[in-house]
Amino acid sequence: MVIRAVFFDVGYTLFDETRLWREWAEWLRVDERRLFTTLGEVIAQGRDHREVFELLRPGFDLEAEQTTRIRAGRPHRLRASDIYADARPCLANVKARGRLVGVAGNFPSDVIQQAMLDADLPVDVVGAPDRWGASKPSIAFFQRLIDAAGVPPEQIAYVGDRLDTDVIPARDSGIYGILIRRGPWG
Repeated sequence: MVIRAVFFDVGYTLFDETRLWREWAEWLRVDERRLFTTLGEVIAQGRDHREVFELLRPGFDLEAEQTTRIRAGRPHRLRASDIYADARPCLANVKARGRLVGVAGNFPSDVIQQAMLDADLPVDVVGAPDRWGASKPSIAFFQRLIDAAGVPPEQIAYVGDRLDTDVIPARDSGIYGILIRRGPWG
């Protein structure tokens, strides 16, 4: 098998999202430990991590709250300082070996694009739900990834921190799924 394109998930794969969760705890005026405990329970039950917000604040509207945060000058943004120490050398190594380097996750495309620029990462393709009209773990998301790579699925690897939204749907799409164990799902 020859891998010609390697795509990476964003959160907890290339970037540590812990600071972002801490900012949400502060924004919601919820004890940080309570937020992380609730997140751990949601993860252990195999539920969508965004359910944390509903559990902490019933009736919570994530999209509306993100807009409010932006207006307040507190957007949900990744920073270059959030990047894992091994991410830059890994992407550079993949690129140096002549492979297409992609980043595709469930963050908005502007957040991913800005994070790639700020961190000065060697990325050829950025994929996101607002660009592709599909989000993980849908097969449609991985089909868009295959289309963006421009090579057959068996020549693509997808690296992510979750089995349920990264590795298994990638494999179901014919892509070589690779699990990296870190973050709350590690």
